[in-house]
Amino acid sequence: MNGADTAWIIVATALVLFMTLPGLALFYGGLVRARNVLSVFMHCYAIACLMSVLWLALGYSIAFGEGNAVWGGLGKAFLSGIDAETVSGTLPEVLFFAFQMTFAIITPALIVGAYVERIGFGFVLLFSALWMLLCYAPVTHWIWGGGFLADGGIFGETGVKDFAGGIVVHETAGLAALLIAIFLGPRKDAKHPPHNPGYVFVGAAMLWVGWFGFNGGSQLAADGGAAMALTVTHISAATASLTWALWEKIKFGRASLVGIVTGTIAGLASITPASGFVGPVEALVIGAIAGVMCQEAVNFVRHKLKIDDTLDVFAVHGVGGIFGTIMIAVFGAGSWAAQLGSLVIVGVFTAMVTVALIFVVKAITPLRVDAETEHNGLDITTHGERAYDHAS
Repeated sequence: MNGADTAWIIVATALVLFMTLPGLALFYGGLVRARNVLSVFMHCYAIACLMSVLWLALGYSIAFGEGNAVWGGLGKAFLSGIDAETVSGTLPEVLFFAFQMTFAIITPALIVGAYVERIGFGFVLLFSALWMLLCYAPVTHWIWGGGFLADGGIFGETGVKDFAGGIVVHETAGLAALLIAIFLGPRKDAKHPPHNPGYVFVGAAMLWVGWFGFNGGSQLAADGGAAMALTVTHISAATASLTWALWEKIKFGRASLVGIVTGTIAGLASITPASGFVGPVEALVIGAIAGVMCQEAVNFVRHKLKIDDTLDVFAVHGVGGIFGTIMIAVFGAGSWAAQLGSLVIVGVFTAMVTVALIFVVKAITPLRVDAETEHNGLDITTHGERAYDHAS
């Protein structure tokens, strides 16, 4: 057990939780109409609580248990056999559990952005619970838990490279978000500006800061690798922010606040899988491309595919994470077979599990609220509260 490593991962754990609460909640909450902002906060907060309990009960064991190459098993359920002195690498295993728990919180929370303003609260809770256990946790085991996509698995000695979650977090959440948006259908009145761009800015800034723990903490040590991961994360975020704003200016004649901070998130998602394998110049390239590519992906999903992925989860997180995963092979830090093969395997698995869960869960609790509830807003109808005296 190493004191410096332990101290850093304690900080990183707090930073990653900070990404969801309040970072992601504010980022998403500012983008919706005033009548729905509290429902977004509620989704993020309730998911954080529920995933924490489920990660303790089953999720951690499925992801990091010592079962087999596909399934971690239930040997570590409720942290069985683990106490304050149990070590994982140079860390107390209970700290490794807590760090990974914050990833299990933010991944289903990312999906929230696809279905806000029209989804049933019961569906959110039940779907998120089952999806984390049956999709996120197994994929985590395959890549980070010594499963069949990791080193020594089906791709040989050098398995897939996914430093902090391009596949594990962003591809899975992005695809799930897209599929739920398709099954939900569009909002009745989808054309409206964000009700509070200030919230969006504050939330994005919190996500940027928290991402230092997300990527830097994934080194699981207080060393030069963590410092480099933190640095390239920042460079990619800054560069993508600028290219998004520049591309917006070229296309529409103005650069918006919501645009530039969405570019930040695109740069952060794109560098996530590569942050442990590239240097600052490569990060500059990844960020520069991500700012334009993810903006075009937003336009494609919205206007060409006509899918109401409300807050562009797939276009920003999904496309960004997939792009960053491929760039690892482009820069020679991973094999093409492992990077592309793992993207396909996880993508197909995620789609199958997500679609199956949508059908199962909507048979138990409604997928979508009724038209009157949607018109009046989820805040007052579902939760009995308003964010403002005159919410619109």
